Amino acid sequence: MHQNLVLIPTYNEKENVERMIREVFSLKTPFEVLIIDDNSPDGTGAIVERLAPEFPEKLHILKRAGKQGLGKAYLAGFHWALERKYDFIFEMDCDFSHNPKDLERLYMACVQQNASLAIGSRYISGINVVNWPLGRVLMSYVASVYVRTVSRMKIMDTTAGFKCYERRVLETIDLNGIKLKGYGFQIEMKFKTWKHGFKIVEVPIIFTDRKEGTSKMSGGIFNEALWGVLKMKVRSWFTHFEKVVQ
Repeated sequence: MHQNLVLIPTYNEKENVERMIREVFSLKTPFEVLIIDDNSPDGTGAIVERLAPEFPEKLHILKRAGKQGLGKAYLAGFHWALERKYDFIFEMDCDFSHNPKDLERLYMACVQQNASLAIGSRYISGINVVNWPLGRVLMSYVASVYVRTVSRMKIMDTTAGFKCYERRVLETIDLNGIKLKGYGFQIEMKFKTWKHGFKIVEVPIIFTDRKEGTSKMSGGIFNEALWGVLKMKVRSWFTHFEKVVQ
């Protein structure tokens, strides 16, 4: 049986965190959960600590000093996972924009299709986004087209944040060399996975905008991804990526 760890970064997610944890643990496939909390002033971390005795050795929390960005939260989670026994490491949001049931579909894509990275894709079968304003849908879709054009990756949803990594992907990528912090982090991780030659599979999902809590999306995050992708591409011209054997 594989050891699966779901990384969930949180900042002020008190409305969602307990329900998300319970839904992940209700799935047939066994998952452990690591909540990476950036010292949420609303008490998100305290909720997780209260629940921890109910789920011994399954629910973990990594508390950080403050809000340091999505990318740094995931990198801290990756390092935590690599120090332990996990075979597959998942990324997902706490706000139910990602359906916890789809964790099993990402896992099966890795196990049955031999994928090293499975992506929960909003755009692999049309545009599957619910409750987003049209402007945000267009911005997200155009961003994915832009990233594909610059990077040459054959990935429809380049900014997706719902993913499953095989352990050796995270062991192969130079995690300390990841430069981008916000949504650009998601792009850079996919790009380096692709450059190393790992098999990537996109699994169609329906993305539903959060109903509880506050979105963390901002123009600054978008601008970082815009310029960061160009810099990432230029850096890749001077970097050797060892190709893996699948």
